[in-house]
Amino acid sequence: MCVLVSQTVRSKTSGHYMHGATVQYEFSGDEAKWDAVIAAFVQAIDSDPDVSGLFTYRVTRTLDGNKRIHWAQWDVPETAQLLQTRDYFKSFSVKLQELLEGKLEPAVVSILHKTKD
Repeated sequence: MCVLVSQTVRSKTSGHYMHGATVQYEFSGDEAKWDAVIAAFVQAIDSDPDVSGLFTYRVTRTLDGNKRIHWAQWDVPETAQLLQTRDYFKSFSVKLQELLEGKLEPAVVSILHKTKD
């Protein structure tokens, strides 16, 4: 299962504390299955009143189409902890691991600068 670990960083521009994680991987499998897994997770976050607005998730694909990058940001550690208790998070983690054959490794990120929200 994927576990979100964070590093607290005080933004030099806004003064707010931010937590984040990133995941990068190469993917050359079934695009429709991959897209369905990602879309369901994003929709679940947006539909969860306890998490929506406090946890953001972005998924990108490089222009060559093979590398995927996921960015997660949240306000306080408790938000990520709450998200990880949700069935939709557990399901997403398992399904993504299956698609990637276990090659998923989240990394802690330092958010040093960001644009205004």
